[in-house]
Amino acid sequence: MISYEHIHPDFRHIMGLSDKERIQFMDQPRWISYRTAQQILDTLQGLMHKPQRPRMPNLLIVGDPNNGKTTVVRRFRDLCGQGYVDENADPVKPVILAESPPSADEKGLYISILERFFTPYRASDSTAKLRYQVVHLLRLCHTKILIIDEFHSLLTGSAIKQREVMNALKLLCNELAIPIVGVGSREAVRVLHTDPQHASRFDVITLPIWELNQDFQKLLAGFEKILPLKKASRLHQPELATLLHIISEGNTGNLHRLLVECASEAIKSGDEQIDKSIIESKSWLRPTRGIREVVV
Repeated sequence: MISYEHIHPDFRHIMGLSDKERIQFMDQPRWISYRTAQQILDTLQGLMHKPQRPRMPNLLIVGDPNNGKTTVVRRFRDLCGQGYVDENADPVKPVILAESPPSADEKGLYISILERFFTPYRASDSTAKLRYQVVHLLRLCHTKILIIDEFHSLLTGSAIKQREVMNALKLLCNELAIPIVGVGSREAVRVLHTDPQHASRFDVITLPIWELNQDFQKLLAGFEKILPLKKASRLHQPELATLLHIISEGNTGNLHRLLVECASEAIKSGDEQIDKSIIESKSWLRPTRGIREVVV
């Protein structure tokens, strides 16, 4: 009986599935821990448990597109933000993860937050009424931290609209005494410069692209443990690690797609391991500034 020591024990049962099912398994979202992501998770947990005070600390998480920012905050929500009913039969939603409206719009911000409560509301209501409903629900559900994803979208719109949205966030922070976390591309930092008061309220953490170092090799070793291949590929070895880094350009999302494509090819071909030739055959996945044409 094959033990599949190179695969994490939680996923070894997947090896009993068909080739098609193993390929489908790789398309399912799955968390792989690494040092920088854990540091961000620890920072978010620290913010969540800060004692209330008049000026709560806020955070902005920035990084390149497709580099794992949203994955990290969703992991935080899954770990710390699951809703429940407390001993007083009151609803509790410790973490609200909303998405920024497509442009700087105060009413759009409130509607996005209300969507996370799955509560009835009228988009035709005044901004003031929607604001009251948001404040009421956040307080009623004992929310401890509010996260706004796609924070850079607030750059779309006039300077007046941008200031209105940032003032709305400041009001929520002050009124509820909870931290607010923004998540977005590097350009999101410019949103804070609409007013020096906003910049002084936010610390900024950058989720960088990967350098070709030991941490990147550890990430590859972690990835290999969830790839349902019958043979060990030893992706962390210098030759393969270097090639994977060159093609993915150190971007987490690009690396994930590259490895899934390589593993799928290894299953279809019957090789059951990722080698140099398979990785090189997927070089068309290299990120480009324009449209990436798929080779079929």
